[in-house]
Order: sequence, then C-alpha cells, then structure tokens
Amino acid sequence: MAAATGKRIVSLGGKGSALTSSSVFEVANGLARLTIDSSALSRRSSSSNSAVSEFQFSVPDYFSPEESRASLLLLLNKLLLSSSSSAAPQLLEILEGNVLLSSNYTLNGVASEDLALLDFSVAAIDGISAVLDHRSSALSSIADAVAALSCEALRADASPFNLMDSGDGSSAKDAVASSKVLDSSVAEIPSVHGNFREISRSLHSKTRVQLNSGFRFGSAKDMSTALSSLAISLSNLGDISLRRVELLVANSVSDMALRPTLLVLLAAECPRADALEELCASLQSALRRKEYLRFLHSIYELLTVVGKIIQWEAIAAFVSLEGSEYFLEKTQGNNGSVSEPAIVENVKTDKKKTEKKKKVVLGKGTSALVQFIKDRFAGGATKSDLEKCIRDFLSLLDPRSSGFDDLLTKVKEIVESNESRRLPKLAKGTRDFAKEQMTVREKAFAIIVEVFKRHGAMSLDTPAFELRETLMGKYGEDSKLIYDLADQGGELCSLRYDLTVPFARFVAMNGLTSFKRYQIAKVYRRDNPSKGRYREFYQCDFDIAGQFEKMGPDFEVVKILTELLDELDIGDYEVKLNHRKLLDGMLAICGVPQEKFRTICSSIDKLDKQTFEQIKKEMVEEKGLTEDTADKIGTFVKQRGSPMDLLSKLKQEGSEFLTNSEAELALNELEILFKALEKSKCVDKVVFDLSLARGLDYYTGVIFEAAFKGATQVGSIAAGGRYDNLIGMFGTKQVPAVGISLGIERVFAIMEQLQKDKNQEIRATETQVLVSILGEDLSVGAEIASELWGAKIKAEFMIHKRANKHIDRAIGSSIPYMVIVGDQELSKQVVKLKDLTAKTEVEVPRSGLVDELRKRLSSTASP
Repeated sequence: MAAATGKRIVSLGGKGSALTSSSVFEVANGLARLTIDSSALSRRSSSSNSAVSEFQFSVPDYFSPEESRASLLLLLNKLLLSSSSSAAPQLLEILEGNVLLSSNYTLNGVASEDLALLDFSVAAIDGISAVLDHRSSALSSIADAVAALSCEALRADASPFNLMDSGDGSSAKDAVASSKVLDSSVAEIPSVHGNFREISRSLHSKTRVQLNSGFRFGSAKDMSTALSSLAISLSNLGDISLRRVELLVANSVSDMALRPTLLVLLAAECPRADALEELCASLQSALRRKEYLRFLHSIYELLTVVGKIIQWEAIAAFVSLEGSEYFLEKTQGNNGSVSEPAIVENVKTDKKKTEKKKKVVLGKGTSALVQFIKDRFAGGATKSDLEKCIRDFLSLLDPRSSGFDDLLTKVKEIVESNESRRLPKLAKGTRDFAKEQMTVREKAFAIIVEVFKRHGAMSLDTPAFELRETLMGKYGEDSKLIYDLADQGGELCSLRYDLTVPFARFVAMNGLTSFKRYQIAKVYRRDNPSKGRYREFYQCDFDIAGQFEKMGPDFEVVKILTELLDELDIGDYEVKLNHRKLLDGMLAICGVPQEKFRTICSSIDKLDKQTFEQIKKEMVEEKGLTEDTADKIGTFVKQRGSPMDLLSKLKQEGSEFLTNSEAELALNELEILFKALEKSKCVDKVVFDLSLARGLDYYTGVIFEAAFKGATQVGSIAAGGRYDNLIGMFGTKQVPAVGISLGIERVFAIMEQLQKDKNQEIRATETQVLVSILGEDLSVGAEIASELWGAKIKAEFMIHKRANKHIDRAIGSSIPYMVIVGDQELSKQVVKLKDLTAKTEVEVPRSGLVDELRKRLSSTASP
C-alpha cells in the first residue's frame, strides 16, 4: 500500500527507530504512513501478574488536526518506550481514523506503574513542539529568500549586510542604519532573521531530546523557555515582513492592472498587525496561568499567521519584480486576446524599461529564485486571472504541498552556492594587516628593537599559552578576561594575557637572579571588541629583573618609554606616574580596610574614563565604602601636577602622607626617581598623578602610564611599573623587577593617521630596481635579476612585451629605477637605465650595470 500511495513509512518501536521533527510533521499531515514494529508489540511486562489499568484522555477542542495527530503520535511513541506497549495498537487505530476533538478516549492494558507518569499534555507538548521545530526551520530559509526578493523589489541598498567585520566589534549591521534603505523593516533583516534562525536551532536541539524520551515531569516548563523565545522572534519576524508588504504595495507595485486585485486580496486574506498582537497577548496570558497546551496552541497559530504574512510578502515582491510583463501574458485566454488593450499597450511601451530595471536590480541568488518560480508556473493556458496565479503561488508556499519541498530545496541550493562564493570572515577582535600597514609596523618594530638593544636588553620568546594556574590570581578583576583553552592533553591551559607573567614564570623556572629582556609578541584577552580594543594584539615589553641600585631600573624604564615615543615621532604625549605604596598609604589614611585596597584601586583606575561621581557611586554602592571615605579619596586622587612641585607639597610639614610609613617610603623613592629624570632631561614629559592606580594585582612600587595628547583618541599607549613579588609567587625566592609594556596597536593607529593627515605615500616594498624584459625570454630576466640580488640590490623582474605595463608596475610600486632590456639592447650588449624620479634614461653597458646602480643608489642614500 505504501508503494501504491507513494507515502513514506514511519515505523515506531523497532530497534534503532527514532522520531524526528520531520517525521512527526509528515505523519501529522498525512504525508507518511505510521506502523508499529512487530517486536514492540511482542514485548510485555516481565511479570505475568502485572496489574493493568485504563487510561483516559481527551484532545482539546481548540487543537487543529495537525496538532491533534502530532500529540497522539508522541503519546504512542512514549507508550512504546514504557512498559505499556500493549495499549499501542488501540492508539494506532485512533490515529488511522478521524481524530475527534474533545472526545474522551480510553486505552486499555496500561501498566499500573505507568499511570503516575502517563500524561497526554506531556505528549502534546512534545508533539506540537516537533511540528513547530520542523515548520520554523523551513520558514527560516523561506523567510530569508523572500526578504531577499523584497530587497530587490524595493531597490534597498542591502550591501552593508555583506561588509567585512573590521575586527573591533563593528559589524555590517551597524552600518545598515546609515545606508540608503527605505525603511527599518529592511535595516532590521540581519538582526531579526538571524535571531529567528538562532532560536529555531535552539528549539531543534531541545525537541530532538524530548521526542524519544519517555514521560518526564517538568518537561512542560523546560520547553516553555525555548518556546517563549520562539514566540517573540516569530512576532518580530511577522512584524517586519508585514511592514515590507505595505512598502511593496505602496512603492513597488505600480501596475494599474495588477494593483487593485492585489489590494483586494491582501485586505481579505493577509493577516494584519492586530492579529499578531492578539496572539502574543493570548500566549503570554496562557503561560502566566500555566495553561501549557493553550500556550503551545497560541504559538502554533502565531507561526501559521507569520507564515501567511511571509507568503503574501513573497507574492507582493514577485508581482513587483515581474509586473504586467509576466502576469498579463499568463492571464491571456486561448485566443491570446485580453479585455484591456490599453493596459497591454502600456506594457509593451514599458517592456524595455522593465527589462533594463531587472538587469540592474536582480542579484544572482534572487534571479535564480525568480526563474524557479516562473518555471514552476510555466504553461499560462491554465491560468485565467491574477487571482488564480496568486492561489497557485500560495499553494507553492504551503509547507504541506509537494511544491514547497521543491522550493525549499531550491532555496537551500542557492544558499549553498552563495556560501561557496562568500568571502570568509575574521573572528571578532582580530585583524589582518595589508602591505601598507605592515610597512608602518615593520618600521615601528625596528625603532623599538633598536631602543631596547641600546639599553642592553636580550630577546626572549615564550609560548602563546601557559598553564592556567600560571596566569590565574595575577590580574585582579581582569582575570575574567583570560582566554581558557579546551583540555586537549590532560592540562588546563590559557592563552597568555600579557607578556609580564610569562616572563616572571621563565625567570622563576630557570632560577635567574638578574635578567634584562625585551619581547614583542601577541597577547589575547576575552574582551568586548570596540574601537581600538582587540582580542588579539601585540605588546612590546621591556623588563629588568634583579637587585640593582635604588630606583635605577625604575628610572631606566621610564627613560626608555620617553625615548620610544620620541623616536616613533607620534606627537605630544604625557607619562602619568604614581607609586603603589603611596596609593595604599592614601587608602589607609582615608580609612579603607586593607582587604579592599585592590578592589578600590580597580575603581580609581577608571578615573580616566569616568567621572569621580560615577566612581564614588561604585565604591559606595558596590564595594561598601562610606560616603565620607569615598569623598576623602576624592580630595587626594584629584591632585596632579609637575613631579617635583607636587612631591614637595606632599612632603611638606603636616602632610598626612608623612603619618603613614608606606606613603613616606614611596615619597622618598619618588624623589630619587624625579631627580634622575630631571638630570636626563625627560621629566617635562612626566606628570605626577595621584589618580593613577593600575588595576593589576602584581604591582608593588612605581607605576606609570603614557597617554597620547593628539587628535586621535586611543587612550593609554604604554604602561608599566615595579612588581617585586610576582616572580616569588611561583615558589622561588623573590626577584625584584620593573617593566614597561608599549601598546603598539594604538601607536600604529596614531602613526597611520598621521601619515594620512600628511598625505604621505606608504611604500609597501623596498624594491630599488625593476628589471623589465620586453619580450618572453625569462632566462634574460633571471640572469640580470640574479646579478642584482647577488650584489645585495633589492630588485624584481617582469616579463612582458608592452613597455607601458612595465612602467605602470614601477610607478604603482614607487620603484625608483628600471632596467629595460629589449631585442635591440640585447644585440648591442647594453641596457637602458631609467630613473623614474629624475625622469631620465641612459644606456649603460651590460657589464657595468651593477656598478652604475650601486653608485646611484649610494648617492641617493647619502644624507
């Protein structure tokens, strides 16, 4: 019989047989036959004396036939999973007949131990959820395709949807608001449709588990969460789809022959916004009353209504795109005549314009979809009017029709084809660097390394990831930003958060007592990407570990910082400087409990981004300080100024800082440091700032931070300080250390902007000579280029018959010299040497080329 009807068979109870959302949908709509495996019917309770009982239930009168059959199917499957399989044939008989709503049904032979769990509502929830899962998954694909048709018909600028992520958290969707779209119903497509897809996938995961499990308490509450999210996303999807229908009719369906009929049909059959609102109110009310079946039914109705809205959006978009050119041809009678010749004449007049418009508007995916629909409706003799065309279209979009499966298959085929052509994306918080950017970076790195080596530092490299225990407990509240890695080899690892802790681990592990090192490498932070803030970025670190003269290393790292920023030539900056012991002394003077020193430091550290009132609120409401204590902190942290002037003020007689031993020690150390900076002629770049806190837990002494004062807003560009206890935290003896970290990514941003402002051209290569062979002989190019490479001259070669191609290449890459060789030059044993800067050209003997180039390049390089 199955072969005769062509229906698929869904078998229950057999080994390995399992229900899916698709099979539930098919059985519920009569698209598949249901059978019970004979092995399931032969299973009985192991005890012959097992008591049996009757189980009575009724199907709610508000259920649709699809909901009713899906509910009974799940009840049947759950019976087969329990010890009451003998009652299954009765339920199969009910399913094969006409299900009578609100009638009482009785199943005999139900095991008594199952009665406590047996619940029709549990089966109904799982069954209807399966239908919702199947239909929402299909609707997601169709809704995306229909929205694409609407964008074409509305001529909306959807290009921002495809923009590449910049890596700093700014996405294509952010740009949509400023693009030339007609309405928010287009701008919201990525977020609303994306949310619907995500929630549909989540529902599918939950439903897959529920379908083949037995009766379980609490499944209704468990499913209601996922279903509530589905309801909200459905409502949003229906809302923007309905608004696009209105836009299409108002702005795109301009054919007077089509518009009146379409308007009448829309008014009569397309759901309105109040239908969405009523259903949303109904399902929320049912959920509050814990009427889960009524709640589920309302979502089912909502899905049906949204599906109809999307069907009408598809019709409106298709009519807008094809217009009279398609529909009036398809609505001709057998004699080819039409009742309104004036309209037909108008169609002929506009035909070329319409074709031109479609060539401009339709993209590859949407044109393929439109052609599929037109092919589906081929054979216009069967269509008597526009209304009949629309009825056929609605049938195509009905999930229960065979045509819908073909349409869905076509949409998925188009999507897969587009996916294969789509450009890959960057992970958020990461970036690629093009050749021009790499040129700036390499120049900066060369300057930085030269400064570090000038001060006697040795290079060090450490792994990109460390044992998690190495990193944890070193960064205070920022520890939450550490990237943890999956356990792949029996060890819990994390990506390095900075370069300082790995350096401390290296010193401790190798038993070093003195080490001056630099390291330039990438670090990783699980942060929210934003302008200038990334998840993967370079740090340039310089550290001095070991016992040295008092404040000597501290002076040197601050001096190095000023040298770096001066030689990178980024413009005006300042180095804010403070002392952790001075900060702790200040907190003690203000009455802050010692156990809160670190967390209050984290709050103070935000003063460069927030007002003191905001910080005060955090310290009082979240961290438990009194208002008086917070206000007293405020009087201190607002003090900043010239290092020697402010230091003198803090050390004057009667200063509260002199009452605290930690603060007094810090002031004495700062005096030594400031005098050294004064003698080194860089103290004018330093500002003594009592609000500087540096939130990292490991700092114990001097702390500093450099800020750029130019137009480019990038925040802190470098920071560092003394950390005398960090190395000792790894179980070895204490080795004092001080270091600095340059925020090179922000420095790059400044350098790139400065070059743009100055209109400076960035050369991506250092090529000095282009060897241009006017012909096809690679061997000549290989010979000359190899001679130049052997002479350490930076050269490239090009083989092409046309001279202008060579010149374009040289000018495009800003290559200063060309060596031109054609047949005439080969016969004379000479080359033409072209100076593109001076715009001169001379013949040079082939044997003297290297010497001539060396002479010219040497004179160019001389100051």
